[in-house]
Amino acid sequence: MPDLIQLAIPAFIILLLVEAIVDAWMRRDLYESKDTAASLTMGVGNVVVGLVSKGLVFALFAWVHKFAIVPIGYQWWAWVLAFFADDFSYYWFHRTSHECRLFWASHVVHHSSQHYNLSTALRQTWTGGFFSFVFWLWMPLLGFQPIMIFTMQAVSLLYQFWIHTELVKRTGVFEMVMNTPSHHRVHHATNPQYIDRNHAGILIIWDKLFGSFEPEREPCVYGLTSNIHTFNPLRIAFHEWIDMGRDLKSAGTWRERMIAVFGNPGAIQRHGPALQSFEVDRQQVPQE
Repeated sequence: MPDLIQLAIPAFIILLLVEAIVDAWMRRDLYESKDTAASLTMGVGNVVVGLVSKGLVFALFAWVHKFAIVPIGYQWWAWVLAFFADDFSYYWFHRTSHECRLFWASHVVHHSSQHYNLSTALRQTWTGGFFSFVFWLWMPLLGFQPIMIFTMQAVSLLYQFWIHTELVKRTGVFEMVMNTPSHHRVHHATNPQYIDRNHAGILIIWDKLFGSFEPEREPCVYGLTSNIHTFNPLRIAFHEWIDMGRDLKSAGTWRERMIAVFGNPGAIQRHGPALQSFEVDRQQVPQE
């Protein structure tokens, strides 16, 4: 089965170059050479690692499909259902990746750039493919063909490439249903009202339905709430895993260990996994 993402790489590069040229002409300073090089390196690494992770996941999906509840074939309506099922699964995967540190540890890679351009779309995880598949496991179990699932996942990623740009402002009524550059700029922003909003893949309807939608109202500030200030691909890929391991090592209780792994990344960053124990201990210290 051909990988649609790999086939699209030449188009990605061409569009990236076009945006960079337009950016230079408009003097918007959307690109920074070291940041772009880091994003491209992360993208190449994602493709290479994906040769392994996608093979393993496809084999797992094929095995699960043997126990399918409903025999869904390749009829036209099955592809329509698969589109909505995949987009729904992506929304919950993406939202969980911002609310659970285990998934954030890989997804943070995509948010680590302080620039927002088409190269940012290629700044992808090297680790997420080995466990993000759990959000799609229900699809082969229900009866969707593994090839159909992988195709829809690729279509979603292809669509999301173009929304990583500041050159496209607003798109009118299109924004009522579809994810757009405006909606996704909000998702990448660190402005307080924008954090953990707009988790859509292709359809913005899930954010509106589940209360995570926020329109773009003020200029976006990109990056992380605590930026890592590095262009080193290894640091970009693994910094949150290293921090999580450090928190696990310092955790004093099983509750703190669970928080260190599965807690909300924002709360952990603000307070640390041991905050509650610290507060209890501090209250027990006699005040002079």
